[in-house]
Amino acid sequence: MNLYIALIALLIERFIAYPNTLQSSLRHPVEWIGSFIAWFEIRYNRGSDFERLRAGFIMLACLLLVSLAISLLISYLLKQLQFSYIFEGLIAFIFLASRQLAQAVKAVSNGLEISLENGREAVSHIVGRDVKNLDEAEISRASIETLAENTSDGFIAPLFYLLLFGLPGIIIYKAINTADSMVGHKNERYRDFGFASAKLDDIVNYIPARLTALIFVLSAALYKQANWRQAVIAAFRDAYKHASPNAGWPEASMAGALGFGLGGKRAYNGQELNLPEMGNGKRDLTRIDIDLSLKFYDLMGRLVFFLIFVGAMVFLILQY
Repeated sequence: MNLYIALIALLIERFIAYPNTLQSSLRHPVEWIGSFIAWFEIRYNRGSDFERLRAGFIMLACLLLVSLAISLLISYLLKQLQFSYIFEGLIAFIFLASRQLAQAVKAVSNGLEISLENGREAVSHIVGRDVKNLDEAEISRASIETLAENTSDGFIAPLFYLLLFGLPGIIIYKAINTADSMVGHKNERYRDFGFASAKLDDIVNYIPARLTALIFVLSAALYKQANWRQAVIAAFRDAYKHASPNAGWPEASMAGALGFGLGGKRAYNGQELNLPEMGNGKRDLTRIDIDLSLKFYDLMGRLVFFLIFVGAMVFLILQY
């Protein structure tokens, strides 16, 4: 049944955005999750290091319990309806971000077509690094890195947990991932409070990140402008260099597949960091390379849909 839910969710998410009327009146469910995290953090992220650490664990436990209870209730109510998987798919698509991610990265390409300043403005919405001094190559690398990493966090991982555990799986995953994105930082304010969120996010993304790399390899085998062998080589050679135990896998595999050199120097809050490089291809990237990566990303999405469609058809045949 989860295959059907995933198939419906993918179909809807590919062609329909979250309705503006719901956004303005009810907001997006991920915003509700974020509001809960922010409310808890403002009130309880204080005191000694241990008190902050404890508060972070309590916040995460409360978030997961509330998310589980609500998702189980929704799933139970929907299963009372005929063709319940259609209605569950209608809710599940809200927690997939493949379309939104592609649009955000395409905005960077469109911005660069107008001017360097427009490109910097567009990329500032999808990366946390300092952007005021970035040139076209650095903007292009930043957007492609974001596309690769968020393919896992925003698309493959939530889909993976939807397939495994249904609606509760995708909702709980998004709760964990949202907590990590908000408080899972290693600065003074969040180092202790966000420890539990960051570690749990690493755990739940362990398989999806590597699965994303595999899907990139398979996509490269179908894309004439990509090289699947280089995707494999780059993934196993460079992924472990990344500070994150997971982010390096999609970044390195995409870099290898498309012949790019990603990673390297960047600045955060005025502090320059020299991060490991992913892939050993060209680093002087342009908006044309962003568009190439988006075409590759689109092919990857079609491949995922095809695999789930085949799985659903096989499951349907076996039922009869």
